[in-house]
Amino acid sequence: MKQLLQCLKTARVLPALLLMLCTAQFALAQNRQTVKGVIRDARNKEPVIGAVIRLAGTNVGTATDINGNYTLNATVPNGNYTLAITYTGYRTVNRAVTLNQSPVTVDVDMSEDALNLNEVVVTGTGAATSKKQLGNAISTVSSRDLENSVATSIDQALAGKVAGAQISQNSGNPAGGISVRLRGNSTIAGSSDPLYIVDGVIVNNSSTELVDLGGYSQNRLVDINPADIDRIEIIKGAAGAAIYGSRASNGVVQIFTKRGKSGKPVVAVSTQFRSNTLRKKLAYNDYPFRFTNTTATDLTQVPVDRYDLQKEIFRDAWGNESNVSVSGGSDNTTYYMSGSYLGNQGIIDNTNFQRATARVRVDQRFNNWLKVSLGLNYSLSGSKEIPNGGINEAYGALTGFIFANNYVNPAPNPTTGIYSSLSPAGLLRTNPLEAINRFDFNQKTSRLIGDLQVNMTPVKNLTINYTLGYDNSTQLATGFIPVGNTSPSYSTGYARRADRIALLMNNDLNISYKAKLGDFDFTTAAGATAQTERVSLSGITGTQLSPVSQVASGGAGLAVTDNRSTLNILGFYAQETIGYANKLYVTGALRNDVASSFGKENRWQYYPKLSGTYILSEEKFWKNSSLGSVIPTLKVRASYGQSGNLTAIGAYDRFTNYNPVSLSGLPGVSPSSLLGNATVKPERQTEKEIGMDASFLNDRLGFEFSYYNKSVKDLLLGVNLRPSTGYSTQFQNIGNMTNKGIELLVRGIPVQHENFKWSTTVIFNKNKNKVFNIPGGLLTFPGGFGQVAAVEGYPLGVFYATAFARNADGSLLLTPTGFPQREMTGRNAAGQPSGTIVNRVIGDPNPQWTGSFINEFNVGKNLSFRMQWDASYGGEVFNFTKRVGDRDLYGGLAGYIPELKGEVPKGTSAALFSIMENWIEDGSYLKLREVSASYTLHLKFLKDKPLRVTLAGRNLLSIDKYSGWDPETNAAGQSGAVRGFDFVEVPIPRTIALGLNYTF
Repeated sequence: MKQLLQCLKTARVLPALLLMLCTAQFALAQNRQTVKGVIRDARNKEPVIGAVIRLAGTNVGTATDINGNYTLNATVPNGNYTLAITYTGYRTVNRAVTLNQSPVTVDVDMSEDALNLNEVVVTGTGAATSKKQLGNAISTVSSRDLENSVATSIDQALAGKVAGAQISQNSGNPAGGISVRLRGNSTIAGSSDPLYIVDGVIVNNSSTELVDLGGYSQNRLVDINPADIDRIEIIKGAAGAAIYGSRASNGVVQIFTKRGKSGKPVVAVSTQFRSNTLRKKLAYNDYPFRFTNTTATDLTQVPVDRYDLQKEIFRDAWGNESNVSVSGGSDNTTYYMSGSYLGNQGIIDNTNFQRATARVRVDQRFNNWLKVSLGLNYSLSGSKEIPNGGINEAYGALTGFIFANNYVNPAPNPTTGIYSSLSPAGLLRTNPLEAINRFDFNQKTSRLIGDLQVNMTPVKNLTINYTLGYDNSTQLATGFIPVGNTSPSYSTGYARRADRIALLMNNDLNISYKAKLGDFDFTTAAGATAQTERVSLSGITGTQLSPVSQVASGGAGLAVTDNRSTLNILGFYAQETIGYANKLYVTGALRNDVASSFGKENRWQYYPKLSGTYILSEEKFWKNSSLGSVIPTLKVRASYGQSGNLTAIGAYDRFTNYNPVSLSGLPGVSPSSLLGNATVKPERQTEKEIGMDASFLNDRLGFEFSYYNKSVKDLLLGVNLRPSTGYSTQFQNIGNMTNKGIELLVRGIPVQHENFKWSTTVIFNKNKNKVFNIPGGLLTFPGGFGQVAAVEGYPLGVFYATAFARNADGSLLLTPTGFPQREMTGRNAAGQPSGTIVNRVIGDPNPQWTGSFINEFNVGKNLSFRMQWDASYGGEVFNFTKRVGDRDLYGGLAGYIPELKGEVPKGTSAALFSIMENWIEDGSYLKLREVSASYTLHLKFLKDKPLRVTLAGRNLLSIDKYSGWDPETNAAGQSGAVRGFDFVEVPIPRTIALGLNYTF
């Protein structure tokens, strides 16, 4: 025991001794050196603000100020060094400098680079590397790309800007949920959203619906202010994300926030005023007559007044956003502080979203080999919600609208104040105006994200990085429906309160060492991570409220839930990159992960990675030929990798869990319907990727192409069990999935003069998804009313339901009375359908391809114009909204008018109602996603500091054939399996904003 204690004491002393020796070593022959200069744009000689200047081989760096000036002070020995100047979208510049205690001036004119191969990125090892060394595609979005997007969240702002990413907005609520799919879906039961990392912190982007709002839920990325973002790096596939292990099968999005720069304080202030309006109304039934009943043979009609319910539900909404930041510092200490407030009304009356954020970042360099960084971000958000209902519940504004007979006055009785029911007897739904005026649904979130980072270079070319990440959020949701309302389920009142507290912590240690031997460069990296995720969720629902009670505990009927879970992850990795003559790079890596959600037999998982890059344009034969002048840069690459997914199973779902029960007043337990399975293992994704990057016209035209083939095996699915087992389902590793696709990005500068520049970007994505080994060949999903499924050999989430009965020539087979009908398994003697109803694949929400077209024009030094078009082709939408609104029982939409006019037989809408194929529509669209015009003023009373005035719009125009509000919608929210299902989800508004930005 004494020997063990002595060893432990020695183990504690040795690092301290090593640290002292390193410090002593660096204290010798160290001199204070100064490098200064100005960085300008080579085209118009304007200052490049925020360019990073680093002394290679050290931990010393700085950035340019608002005038493009920089001063880099370092305490290093005299000698020859390399000064590296980088800025997103510009060619990296390396300048050799000799330091001998005399100030050195280095001025640089930077040229734009359409290909950005020399751009420095971080790939999970904590060590920055150049894109040209990577064998996999990685996309970078800079803060300049986000400036005028008028988006309220980061993921919303990324739409259309990333090759290989399908980013769609599911709801037009002011904090509407966003779905991000990198190279298609990678799971069925779990989440397909990528792993988000903010300044090294693995953050929570859950979409938990604490109160039922009809499928709509918020992403937690809405808590982060886009104005604080410096750049975003997107790693799209397993080949690139393998280093992140068991959480990275959906790709990785790394978000880097702004940091301070040495120099005098810089203050940036911005404000924006915006309007949100309904872009398109549904054509509603304005025919002044109605049938007295639904009997097909009775054509009696009576006159009625028709009401435009959309006019009563939707409004012209307003919003404002203000941001202020202060940054600056000295040679060794820099800081960045910011605060913001966003207030945004929703286009549904009486809805809104507010968010206040505060961010602090302090970077302290103690010497040339030790730097510590501390970051804190606090956000407090709140929203006023109006539920849509529909998916699980029958209450809500838009649900009440589509189930309404619009010949009934929706306004409350002027004497009693009581709202009338608008829906037919036996099919009651909430009066939409009552939902808006009397329902009270709210959500609040308090969130703190923090990180502590230690960066060390104790010896030359050795880098040690440690990150402690912390993300803690408290989410509170309340819902209240008063007594005596028109909802069918809760006419006696409803109150609910639910809380979700989530804590994520990650400890990451990354060590890398660079060595050079002749023409060979070696980069060795190793690291470890320890992560924990703790979630506590509780809820109480009260029904049968007293007339004066608004809290759940006041209900005569109570339902209480309380769930807690802990997930622990431990991971290790090693990676080696070998470069030869700056033209050939090979990288191999192995990650080993263990997660507590799986049994001991399959808990440890290995994820390998191998990639290679060959830069042909670095060969002498290329440079010395005409090819070098035509194609100055050409890189071919290939990669292979595996990664895992933990989201398809809960922390304790491998166990057979028991639920508490009370029997005759005595406590007891009963097993749940889910049978445990201790042998389940993580879903595993394997990806192969090949690609090419090339530049033309002296790097003014860049071309990126990637082909990927990724397969997912061991999908975790709930398999139905025999009744004799006593259980309903069990999680098993049984399904497979494939995604094959191409990504193409073309970025160019067609015109570049001192007073005019035109930049353009074209993105094209094509992904083909298929699922296999589905239990029984079919798995339906409740978020689509059982009409959406995983079908063997088809893409995930196809529409699987009833279809038209047809003749051999494809024409509709009508009933003897002339109505369309559903297909069945056989035909009777009269040739009519007989037997059981046939369900089949009737539509596919997955688009054949997506793309975007972005153009930016700079006129002179002050005027700029930007436009972004997004396209989606081939995806279909299940218009469940129209299915209900065109039905004779409700008839609020214009599709019912032909029946009222006698243009089609009475009863046609009832016949079509059960034929789901009739409600599948083309969801292709071309959208004017973003457009902005900015002008920079230099006014004397503002000390000639830049004041930028911007007029911007979002979702201004959609060119499509869809009869609903918007083909970009999904009533099932962020569900990965259910897509393109339209059931009265809030449409995406048209937004116009006027903004002012001032920096001094």
